[in-house]
Amino acid sequence: MTDRNYTGEYANYQGTPAQRKRNDARKAARRKMAAKGKVTKGDGKDVDHKNGNPKDNTPSNLRVTTKRTNRSFPRTSKAKKA
Repeated sequence: MTDRNYTGEYANYQGTPAQRKRNDARKAARRKMAAKGKVTKGDGKDVDHKNGNPKDNTPSNLRVTTKRTNRSFPRTSKAKKA
């Protein structure tokens, strides 16, 4: 088994401007829910975007779920929630 090239992964995908914006939007959603007192650091919960769009941080689109639930939903061919 070969070792992962984390530097290359960041340079080719995670560090791209589009992915940075999506990551910033997900972090903003987490901060919104923390400000409301719905999540805390280390609680094992994720902030879920109901429509699958991390840039849509409207209150009606956000909910708190367990990590297991949020990260195990079926995906379509275009990586959208089924």
